[in-house]
Amino acid sequence: MINPGFIILIKREVMRFLALWKQTIMPGLISSALYIIVFGQALGERIGNPVEGNDVGYLEFIIPGLAMMSVINMSYQNSSSSIMQAKFLKFIEDILIAPLSGFEISMAFTIGGMIRGVINGVLILLFSALLINYYLDGNNAAFQIYNYPLTLAYLVIVSWAFSALGVIIGVYARSWDQIGSFTTFVFMPLSMLGGVFWSTDMLPGVWPTVSLANPVYWMVNGMRYATIGVDEAMISQELSLLFSILFAIFFSFIAAYMFQKG
Repeated sequence: MINPGFIILIKREVMRFLALWKQTIMPGLISSALYIIVFGQALGERIGNPVEGNDVGYLEFIIPGLAMMSVINMSYQNSSSSIMQAKFLKFIEDILIAPLSGFEISMAFTIGGMIRGVINGVLILLFSALLINYYLDGNNAAFQIYNYPLTLAYLVIVSWAFSALGVIIGVYARSWDQIGSFTTFVFMPLSMLGGVFWSTDMLPGVWPTVSLANPVYWMVNGMRYATIGVDEAMISQELSLLFSILFAIFFSFIAAYMFQKG
């Protein structure tokens, strides 16, 4: 039987970001729209088709990366900021003394962040499709989901992984600066080298090879295949999905262990 306290804690995490939808949902949509308009309009015609041998244009190419970038940031921010807020306002003790195991507490925070990440990802895909198909059709661009189940699977798995990472950072962090620094010095470089805005084949020197060691690259590549059917890495998609699942399990295990050990 599921612990009622576990369900209540999940509801609290979900209602927390839904009540602040102007801060938790809208920024991702607005920034994605600006990226599509600015990058797509300014660079799309110059870049043409980012992947050789494929007729997918630049506008459609960047949408999966934008969705994945928002999923990573939003899911991480939700769980890390929630735990940091609980520590800052001194009510984390109330959660720790509740009849919940460390595993249940960590999973509740993780699920809350995962739901926020999935909502952001779905809304960005829908909004991007609307924007491209009906307002930017002068660029001869069209966007349609290639594989719905696989797209949803990537949204859930990746948001789960980075929400669990947010739990780890939230437990470890002693200030808000440490949470923000992780976004600036880790997520931003990984996203830039992960093929969000361009094909990694366009990078100079050894950087395309270096990108293969970037976990975000595999997640973006898997998401891009699921949404528009483009496999930039030309590898088995099961490998990208496997990497994402392993990261989700690994971070979930560490988060549960940290809460269990206090």
